[in-house]
Amino acid sequence: MTIAKTATSIDGDGGTGHHMIQNPVLPGFHPDPSIMRVGSDYYIATSTFEWYPGVRVHHSTDLVDWRPLGGVLSEKRLLDLTGAADSGGVWAPNLTYAYGLFHLLYTDVATFAGGYWDPQNYLVTARHITGPWSDPVVLHGRGFDASLFHDEDGTTWMLSMRADWRPGRNRFAGISIQRYDHRERRLVGPEQVIFEGTEAGLTEAPNIYRKDGWYYLVTAEGGTTWTHQVTVARSRRLLGEYEVDPAGPMLTSAGDPDLTLQKAGHGSLVQTPAGEWYLAHLAARPYLPSRRCVLGRETALQKVEWPAGGWPRVQGGTPAEQVPAPAGVTAAPRPVSTEQAEDDHFDAPTLGANWSTLRRPATPDWVELSARPSYLRIRGGQSPMSRHRPSLVARRVTAQRCTFEAVCEFEPHNYRQLAGITAYYNTRNWYYLHVTADDDGTPVLDVLCCDTGRVTAAPGMRIPLGDVRRIGLRLRMDGPALTFAYTTSPDAGSGWHELGRTFDATTLSDEYVATAVPGEPEAWGFTGAFVGLWVQDLGAEGGYADFDRAVYRAE
Repeated sequence: MTIAKTATSIDGDGGTGHHMIQNPVLPGFHPDPSIMRVGSDYYIATSTFEWYPGVRVHHSTDLVDWRPLGGVLSEKRLLDLTGAADSGGVWAPNLTYAYGLFHLLYTDVATFAGGYWDPQNYLVTARHITGPWSDPVVLHGRGFDASLFHDEDGTTWMLSMRADWRPGRNRFAGISIQRYDHRERRLVGPEQVIFEGTEAGLTEAPNIYRKDGWYYLVTAEGGTTWTHQVTVARSRRLLGEYEVDPAGPMLTSAGDPDLTLQKAGHGSLVQTPAGEWYLAHLAARPYLPSRRCVLGRETALQKVEWPAGGWPRVQGGTPAEQVPAPAGVTAAPRPVSTEQAEDDHFDAPTLGANWSTLRRPATPDWVELSARPSYLRIRGGQSPMSRHRPSLVARRVTAQRCTFEAVCEFEPHNYRQLAGITAYYNTRNWYYLHVTADDDGTPVLDVLCCDTGRVTAAPGMRIPLGDVRRIGLRLRMDGPALTFAYTTSPDAGSGWHELGRTFDATTLSDEYVATAVPGEPEAWGFTGAFVGLWVQDLGAEGGYADFDRAVYRAE
């Protein structure tokens, strides 16, 4: 299964058909990329916040085409998201390889209100990228965006931003480092601050690379918004002092609103077997004219020139939509599939790699693929506002124009039981086309809307269904326009009835959900839009729905 788009070949390479990387390589909600290589295999780990499985991983052998492997933290033994705040949970994972093991370092953030984060850092290891993963090692809670640096002398060091909760202080109080003893699986020695950042501020996301006798410290600054940037500093000594690149940020979109890729920052580096360097970074593609980023923060790659003894540089210091692929990548273009187009008939014993679940793992007590062959049975959970036991199985929106369809069989017994499809951002912002029951028990189709926590029924949408128990449901996103449709003949693939209203898809964006409190950093949404299958059983009466298939198409 591939995700990245493979561009046509370009001239000027001696006729070898050199190919281009098309950005973003991971479209839709895939922020804070940590890239690495083991042999000929590249991996990118990205943040998942309140969604399971935690820490999404993609694999490639050429940096062009990427295959989703699913998530690493797939059980509560590894991650408990019960009660996680919107845009809380797993922030900025770091994936490395040393001592014959994959090391995954991740932060579980409990809140970011009032200047607090309550970040707890954990480390798990595995011999294979697909696991099994060890029980988590509990590390410090002094800050988030933690990473591991494995030095040439065999030592390992843990870095993170240093959080300072005190009013009036710099909440992003520099980059700290402490030695990690991989044999004893614990931090040892003193914590030291090695970098306090530049005037851009909000210094976070540290990674260290050693090259040509220098330690290069790569950080994110400016906040994960329009002023985001990648900052590079270097030192002859691991513990500093670090000198900032005099040429300024290695990468930023700031000040150039015409760039397709905005918010560029939070980067990590990887070297190819041939010695070429690439930067993986987050970016976002705002809808115009609103400049709202419905797709969330995505992952892109940039080619890096890094001469011996010099600074790593991206051409122009800005993100490009097309980037030369590594030397030797000359395969013919392959069609886009999986995350751009997927038809799931639920024939597999487990959910596919593109599905995620909200705040609880997909365990058999509420997600069943064997109760009824070729159906996904979802047992109803708590309300759409719940942060404890929701029953939502969803996938990322990866394009401004897309369609999501599902066939649902459901027999609601009362108004406390609902099932259908949703366009979802968080507990406070979503749309929901669903089947429920009227007071007399008659099944009805309706649309609920939640805007900044206020739930309303869309006027004029309520439709009696009579004896219909099998129904096709569809939503379409056409840029900022969101529409719904249904059919009572889903097996014929026809008879669709459009509901006569267009909704605002841009309410499902990072910018729309942002809140500002005087004296505090602006609290942004950090995820992105999802579409999915949602079931509620508010009275805990055993309600469930069966989904025969779900189809996602991106244009």
